[in-house]
Amino acid sequence: MTDPNLGFGAAHDKGFCLWFTGLSGAGKTTISKLIEEELTKRRNRLEILDGDVVRENLSKGLGFSKEDRDTNIRRIAFVADLLSRNGVPVITAAISPYREIRDEARELMGPRFIEVYIEASVEACAERDVKGLYKKAFAGEIKEFTGVSDPYEAPENPEVVCHTEEETPEESAQKLIEYLEQRELIPPEPVAA
Repeated sequence: MTDPNLGFGAAHDKGFCLWFTGLSGAGKTTISKLIEEELTKRRNRLEILDGDVVRENLSKGLGFSKEDRDTNIRRIAFVADLLSRNGVPVITAAISPYREIRDEARELMGPRFIEVYIEASVEACAERDVKGLYKKAFAGEIKEFTGVSDPYEAPENPEVVCHTEEETPEESAQKLIEYLEQRELIPPEPVAA
């Protein structure tokens, strides 16, 4: 019998991609960190492709035109596909505002792609905004800001929706953990001996 405290182990890890999409400030990064903590407790591997980190390292030099945003998301999808098809669970935490490019990522990854809509209104995101980006966008100081001066196309049929105005980050993370357990993509929580 396998030791339940060891989790699935590298040989049994199942690759998948939790593709978070939502406005800036909706809670993508916060929820991804909570899931990372939980999977680490279960000894699962996990890679997080955070939008800000990817832009700084993989997509440096790209702007915020539709073409540049699509290029950025295609790069994230390429890396997420590479990792997930090799058994590494991945969370992408980028705004990814356009439905067409998210559908492209879904087509690339097939059943490993799990779209997660981190849903919050522009008003709620603006209230949470610690960087002052929404204030600048409303004042016209930032051009092409998603949800203000640039469109955000909400998912039509995401696998999971986290309503972050109604749920705590912990509740949203728990909803996702339960979804992954139900699909048998992660091992159940080890029972304490």
